[in-house]
Amino acid sequence: MDSATHLVVGIGLAGLSHLDPLVAGDPSLAVAVYIGTIAGSQAPDLDTLLRLKSNAAYIRHHRGITHSLPAIIVWTMVITAIAAAITGTPHLSHLAFWTLIAVGIHVFQDLFNVYGTQALRPISERWIAWNIIHIFDPIIFTLLVIGILLWIMQIEAPQRIFGVVFTIIVFYYIWRTLAHAWLQRSLTRADTAFEEGERYTVFPTYKIGVWHVVKRMVDGSYRIGDWSMRQFQWLDHVRSDEHPAVEASKSHDDIRALLYLTEYACAECITHKWGYEVRWTDVRYRHRKQYPFVAIVLYDRDLRPIDSYVGWLSQSKLERRLRLDTDGT
Repeated sequence: MDSATHLVVGIGLAGLSHLDPLVAGDPSLAVAVYIGTIAGSQAPDLDTLLRLKSNAAYIRHHRGITHSLPAIIVWTMVITAIAAAITGTPHLSHLAFWTLIAVGIHVFQDLFNVYGTQALRPISERWIAWNIIHIFDPIIFTLLVIGILLWIMQIEAPQRIFGVVFTIIVFYYIWRTLAHAWLQRSLTRADTAFEEGERYTVFPTYKIGVWHVVKRMVDGSYRIGDWSMRQFQWLDHVRSDEHPAVEASKSHDDIRALLYLTEYACAECITHKWGYEVRWTDVRYRHRKQYPFVAIVLYDRDLRPIDSYVGWLSQSKLERRLRLDTDGT
């Protein structure tokens, strides 16, 4: 999920922790748990600091080792120690319990997104993405914000407020999971031209009832569609270009970072007067007829790299960043 959602989840867990009589009755422990749940809800995303090194390093490692099974324990221990030192609470087991829940929920929520995590490291480096909840879900965020406001206004005890809020969210996750499974199965069954080896994958959007659909064809191309209000339509059909520049790009660090993350990458080679632009796009993400998650490398006519970029970018920003001569072909 996005950082704002993780933050409100952490605050909500601080309120829910008042279910524990010791937390509710001990102000120092309550403050420690508040620190623990908020810090725990954010800690796995400290890998964002890898942006200081490069976008490629960040994309290759984001939601990797920091979201792994050992990391959950390490984050819990470190945050518990810091929160206990700040507040002086002696109730380490209660503090560690709620901190562990916060860290664990962060990783668990990220499994439901398109981006996914490597939660099974070091057992496996496979990316796990269940494609059920958008990285920003307005329903989840709004429910938690309402709960926080009710807590601030002291309308009801925090454990009761967030007991209701988290119960609704759990049922919402269940509903979204069932809807995702039903839609993916229905699209496959309804496709009279479906061939063995093809695969439908359904991805969430931030709009309720709207899903992004990708069909991987036998020839390696992708058909892109949308399911909206129980209506389905195809929007695009893309395939990777065959060109020496495309093959050369596969060894470039920025391109390798994207290919490490996704199996839904498609390459386009555009010829310019100065050389070639190889653009790899992740077709899991489509917004306003564009695919904003890209890895791009520019080559001269001798296939020597000139410039590159990997990350989220609009077409206008891309042209400015890479200094493309848009009039030259």
